[in-house]
Amino acid sequence: GDITIVEYFDYQCPYCRKISPDLAKVVREDGHVRLVFKDWPIFGGVSIYAARITLASRYQDKFAEAHEALISLKEKLSEAKVDAALSAAGIDLARAKADLAAKRTEIDAVLARNHEQATGLGFQGTPAFIIGHFRVPGAPNAQAFKQAIADARAAATK
Repeated sequence: GDITIVEYFDYQCPYCRKISPDLAKVVREDGHVRLVFKDWPIFGGVSIYAARITLASRYQDKFAEAHEALISLKEKLSEAKVDAALSAAGIDLARAKADLAAKRTEIDAVLARNHEQATGLGFQGTPAFIIGHFRVPGAPNAQAFKQAIADARAAATK
């Protein structure tokens, strides 16, 4: 894509869940936006577990499926609910847990880096976005995403 959107999110964040379908639709309709997800588990233990196990699913090339399964849940998470949702999405849970155990240091380093980036950018919660070179805290609607993408494109041509 010619514009990148970076989203800092937490799987337990109700606003992250709410805007996810709009963001996906805007990106799909535009066709030239690169979307980068940055796990920033700020809502405690279950959020950290969800982020870790989802990042571990990358080792079976199932991050997108795992992310969609968890971001689309409409209920309070528990480890059992995370595991059930990932299993239902086709994630080999035993392998994901083994990969998490084997790659824990790498996965935790990603989460630490994401936290440093988000706080360094001045974000105070999720969701938070970088659209092009613009910081966008909060939960934009579809029209606001489209406008931010247009503004980022205009700024990139200057």
